[in-house]
Amino acid sequence: MDHLRYSGLPFDEQREAFLAIVSADPLVREALARARALALPDWLVVSGALYNSVWNHLTGRPSGYGIRDVDLFYFDDSDLSYEAEDVVIRRAAQHFKGLALPVEVRNQARVHLWYPQKFGRPCPRYTSSGESVSHFASKTHAVGVRFDADGQLELVAPFGLDDIFSFRIAPNRVTDNRRTHEAKGARARECWPEITVVDW
Repeated sequence: MDHLRYSGLPFDEQREAFLAIVSADPLVREALARARALALPDWLVVSGALYNSVWNHLTGRPSGYGIRDVDLFYFDDSDLSYEAEDVVIRRAAQHFKGLALPVEVRNQARVHLWYPQKFGRPCPRYTSSGESVSHFASKTHAVGVRFDADGQLELVAPFGLDDIFSFRIAPNRVTDNRRTHEAKGARARECWPEITVVDW
């Protein structure tokens, strides 16, 4: 049960442990450094590359295990066209070339435009990358990291970190995302059998 050693600790201790783990992971460290150099507005590396790296560290699995891609959010509402986002996606593809995993870049100012067609239900118009994170299907996944202006790692974790350190995938019922919660939970259990998935 040593993988649960941070479970139940105060948030400040969990935050320190989380940032230490992800900044020491070679994949995450390089992704963050390159994201910083790309300098997109209100950028955040979010979700799987972060919490999966923590689980890998705590269970002795290798860097990158079970991680499909690196999700990079940014927020730019100056031009909501698909074409403007596509320019950024193409630029990022060149910028991240050679990274061990693909990087998926999405402008969170545009999500409300395509989300209803893709998922069959409306999505609020977000006002920041951080707000978008708070709408993920599972609270466990709602985590983001970036460098601040002083070069220090900044954490966005609207629901805290205890679910991550407790190997627990907990639903976020702010939107009707049951199917996504269950699908991601089932996939995670295949990679990390230590995980408990909380029913919707």
